[in-house]
Amino acid sequence: MIDYSKFEKALKHLQTQFQHYQTLDPSLPGFLQEAMAESVIQRFETCWDCLWKVLKRHLEQAIGLPDVPNGPKPVLRLAHENRLLPGNIEDWIEYANLRVATAHDYSGEKAQKALARMEDFIRDATVLHERLSGSTRQ
Repeated sequence: MIDYSKFEKALKHLQTQFQHYQTLDPSLPGFLQEAMAESVIQRFETCWDCLWKVLKRHLEQAIGLPDVPNGPKPVLRLAHENRLLPGNIEDWIEYANLRVATAHDYSGEKAQKALARMEDFIRDATVLHERLSGSTRQ
């Protein structure tokens, strides 16, 4: 049986932190706003890592695919071929690229690109979690 709980927990933490980020008081000092943005990006990174790894296990154990390659992009392509991903593959590849781009840079343009896609990512990841686990998140 595949354990989806880490993915679910990471997704919930990301969603909560992103909601806090969206409702930040703009009069807060810049360093606090930046800290909140960095926190959202770190939550995204954790959620992304849980997502693609549980997706790999799902492909292997639930779908029964042999020799699933290691790494997010090959896993995404197989998941797309097996109609697991909501939306289009280009969005998922962009999420993967955002994860790589933010690995060591939480400020500036890369961070803003990631934050601009966060709502879409959360929506798609939520649908994916529901498809994989067969449950609806509360």
